[in-house]
Amino acid sequence: MATTQTSQKPRQHFPDRPQFSGFMKPCRVEGKILNLEVYGEIPADIDGTFYRVMPDPQFSPFIEDDPWFNGDGNISAFRIKDGQISFQQRYVRTEKFTRERDAQRALLGKYRNKFTDAVEFKVRTTANTNVVYFNGNLLALKEDSPPYALDPHTLETRGMYTFDGQLPSLTFTAHPKFDPKTGEMICFGYEAKGDGTPDVCYYRIAPDGKFLEVVWLCAPVVAMIHDFAVTDNWVLFPMIPQLCDIERMKQGGEHWEWNPDAPFYIGVIPRKGAKSTDVKWFRYQNSFPGHTANAYEDESGKIILDLGLSDKNVFFWWPDARGNAPEPSSIHSQLTRFTIDPLSSDLDLSNPSVLQSNNSEFYRIDDRFATQVYKHCFFNLMDPALGTDFAAIAPQLGGGYPLYNSLAHLDIDSRETEIYFPDSLVSVSDNLEDYVSEGSDSLVPDD
Repeated sequence: MATTQTSQKPRQHFPDRPQFSGFMKPCRVEGKILNLEVYGEIPADIDGTFYRVMPDPQFSPFIEDDPWFNGDGNISAFRIKDGQISFQQRYVRTEKFTRERDAQRALLGKYRNKFTDAVEFKVRTTANTNVVYFNGNLLALKEDSPPYALDPHTLETRGMYTFDGQLPSLTFTAHPKFDPKTGEMICFGYEAKGDGTPDVCYYRIAPDGKFLEVVWLCAPVVAMIHDFAVTDNWVLFPMIPQLCDIERMKQGGEHWEWNPDAPFYIGVIPRKGAKSTDVKWFRYQNSFPGHTANAYEDESGKIILDLGLSDKNVFFWWPDARGNAPEPSSIHSQLTRFTIDPLSSDLDLSNPSVLQSNNSEFYRIDDRFATQVYKHCFFNLMDPALGTDFAAIAPQLGGGYPLYNSLAHLDIDSRETEIYFPDSLVSVSDNLEDYVSEGSDSLVPDD
């Protein structure tokens, strides 16, 4: 692999950077703890395991300003039964993790830039973004590679998971969607034929792991597609105007660069029986689409898409070509609703409506209503007026500014918002991972 100007000398300590300090300080721990201390009461009828994954570098990177996105995937399991919780944590044994453990140092270079690595990897993923249970496996996901399969009980890594060789794409989304009626897992990969390629591969997978459909698309630009949305009849791909340039990467540059002149594209394709030529790339003004909340079709057949949207570059650590990036405290993302006519020949989208105007992200719904009309949405929210003591908590924030200080529930019908503000000294993070209700499948059964 080509060597760039980036120094590959190993570090003896983590860089003095926000992404390695405060609550973002690397944990670097594996182990078990039985019967955790609990403040309050856990309903006795909750029985199952809640999983999470986090970026957690096992060694200090040799890249000075390595983003926290580049940390090794570390899986946590919270086993809940009879009002008690036990905890287990274990790293995903990716190729990167095992080779670096053998070398006792970091070998991976810049985020998604193979030209800056100290050694050549076959698959350089960190498997650190999401974790889902599917067909007897726990799948650790990052959008730059196929999943890694883990034993859901021991958290031991079983290996890279290609669905018995059916996976046609080199990449796999970190946010697959599950249809609560059919049990299908709907997925895609972007840069699906390798770094810098415009190819998007869409596929549907039956509950038993059999691929039902594969469709190849060509995107208008090589951009990040972090999340997507599904209805009964359509699939939508929101494209973040962070663009990839393979020549820039070869010179040691970043995989992603914000383009303030690029539109926000939403690819729309029929969910079933589609051809490559069926895709439509709708356009909206330059914006940053965040995570999706849900999507469905109204009575007229139009698509309703609810997602976070900001007019600024949320991933400010990847600035534009001139080095311009917004101040983190100025970034504001709000829950918006696009109405899209998938049959229209007019590809320019109208302005979305605003469902909730506060700065918010990480939207969660009751997954039994995925792809359908829904009433409840939960998310993280920032409202400075609630009384957060920013000066007091700044030293522990790993950046000096809390992203969110409260948890919110939005009634979609009434537009009324309930807010839970924990304390003036508390910041909340991406912790709204599952909606637990009677009869739901939010937790993985321990049988």
